[in-house]
Amino acid sequence: MTELWLFPLVAGCGLMLLAGPFGSLLVWQRMAFFGDALAHASLLGVGIGLFWQWTPAAGALLGTLAFALILWRAERITVLASDTWLGVLSHGSLALGLLVVYGLVPNSANVNGLLIGDLLSVGINDLLLLAVLLVVGWGWLFWRWRSLMLFILSPELAQAEGINVSALRGQFMVLLAAIVALAMQWVGVLLISALLLIPAAAARPLSREPEHMALLATLIGVLSVCAGIASSWYWDWPTGPAIVVMALAGFVVLWSGSTLSNKR
Repeated sequence: MTELWLFPLVAGCGLMLLAGPFGSLLVWQRMAFFGDALAHASLLGVGIGLFWQWTPAAGALLGTLAFALILWRAERITVLASDTWLGVLSHGSLALGLLVVYGLVPNSANVNGLLIGDLLSVGINDLLLLAVLLVVGWGWLFWRWRSLMLFILSPELAQAEGINVSALRGQFMVLLAAIVALAMQWVGVLLISALLLIPAAAARPLSREPEHMALLATLIGVLSVCAGIASSWYWDWPTGPAIVVMALAGFVVLWSGSTLSNKR
C-alpha cells in the first residue's frame, strides 16, 4: 500500500515545486489561458504520437513545444493580438486532438484517462524526467529571476535595460510547455491549468513580494497534493480532481479570510 501511494505523492509534490513559481509567473503576466491552451495542444500531440506509436509523454511534449513556438513566432510577425492567436490555436488543437485520439484510442475509458489523468500510474522513469525538469526549471528561474521581474513590471523598461524580451518570453513558454507535457498524463488535460493557477491565486492575498507569492503557491500546491491523495485513498475519489478540489478549498479559505480581515 505504501509503494502504491509513494510515487504519486513524490510526483505530485515535485510537480508543485514547478507549478508554484511558474503558475505565479502566469498570473503576473495575465496569461491564465495559456496553461489551458498548452493542455489542449498536448492532447493533439498525444494523438499524433499514438499514430506514430510514440509514448503519450513524447507526443504531449511534441504538441506543447510546437504550440509554444508557433504562438511565440506568431506574436512577432502578425498584427493579430496574442489572445486572438491563443484562442484560435487552443480550440483548434483541442478539436483536432479529440478527433485524432477518439479515432486511435480503442475505448472511451482510455480517452477519459487522458482528460482527467492518472497520478497512480507514475513510474520510476516519470520521476527521473521530473527530476531533470526540476533542475532545469529552477536553474532557469534563479538565472533569469531579476529579468523576469523587470519584464513583468515593464517590458519596455526591460528592453531598455538590454534584456532580450522576446527570447525571455520564448524560454518561459518552452519550459512551461515541458511542465504541462509531463503533468498532463498525471492530472489530465482538463485539470493541469488549475494546478498552475489556483495555488498561485490562493497565495496572492497573503503575499507582499513576488518571491513570497511563488514560495507560498508552492506550499499550497504541496499541501493540496497531500490532502488530495489522502482523500482519494479514503473516499476512493479520482486523484487528479481530488487534488484540484483541495487547492480550490484552500483558495476559498484564504480569500475569505483575507476579505473578512480587510473589513475589520
